Amino acid sequence: MNYSYRALASTLVACALASVGGTDSAFAHGLAGKRFFPATLATDDPFVADELSLPTYSSRKTAASGDEPVTRETEWSAEFTKRITPNLGLGFEATYLRLSPEGGDVQKGFDNFAVGLKYQFYKNDEHETILSAGVDWDIGGSGAKRVGAESFSTFTPTFFFGKGFGDLPESTQFLRPFALTGVVGLAIPSRASTTTVTVEDDETIESVERNPNVLTWGFALQYSIPYLQSFVKDVGIPAPFNRMIPVVEFSLQTPLNRDGGATTGTVNPGVIWAGRYIQLGIEAVIPINAHTGGKTGVIAQLHFFLDDIFPRSIGRPLFEH
Repeated sequence: MNYSYRALASTLVACALASVGGTDSAFAHGLAGKRFFPATLATDDPFVADELSLPTYSSRKTAASGDEPVTRETEWSAEFTKRITPNLGLGFEATYLRLSPEGGDVQKGFDNFAVGLKYQFYKNDEHETILSAGVDWDIGGSGAKRVGAESFSTFTPTFFFGKGFGDLPESTQFLRPFALTGVVGLAIPSRASTTTVTVEDDETIESVERNPNVLTWGFALQYSIPYLQSFVKDVGIPAPFNRMIPVVEFSLQTPLNRDGGATTGTVNPGVIWAGRYIQLGIEAVIPINAHTGGKTGVIAQLHFFLDDIFPRSIGRPLFEH
């Protein structure tokens, strides 16, 4: 284990221990009836809340492609979401990239910054269901070209859903802790193509890269140990394991036009530990096919529930009904 992994693990463990004492209290966010939906790592969650992900760390090797060598991609990101009203949230995200190609120079810098707006328009407590809609804006030209930040913007209108299975019949009670969340969006670039002009040996070379519309979709299947213990049957799982939520996420991208290529994405099996004030998550990052390329990586996140930490100040909506 290298220094980055050791430092990350130490930080997560320390924060978990600091939060253990408050895990018995009810969650104030991500709720539909008795169902608590955790903040997922690879796909966005369906609820609106005051929250902070700091940091989210990921690392994996990409496969060689054309003139591009095998590259170690490491990301450190932060995301802050603030409720404008109880059901409308505004989010901001920044990602710092480190690209280390085999046999090449390391490149560092920020990717394009992103802003998102999400509206939770439906919640059914009896059937543990949440539905939301939103739009993300990847701000073109706000990041560093040396790490691949695009010069054009991308707008992604998105639909979000969450469904718990607590309404299943008594005969299937041990399936009730299951829940499914998911997203479906359409990433629309502000420019259909990008033209690059280079000069080699006094010869001007012009290349055109087409920017396709991309269907972004994914889902997360999760099994809530807290739900099992509290609302199905207390099977005696001790702390801290009684706060764990095993999860498998699928994060996929399908180009729709302009010779965008095949579907790519990852499968992310892992576990989330949810306390009263913070959440810790760690998942493997497994490419789904050869088009995605690369080797298995890792993603980990420290997530703060600001609406629980500061319920009377910054954790409140700016405007309440």
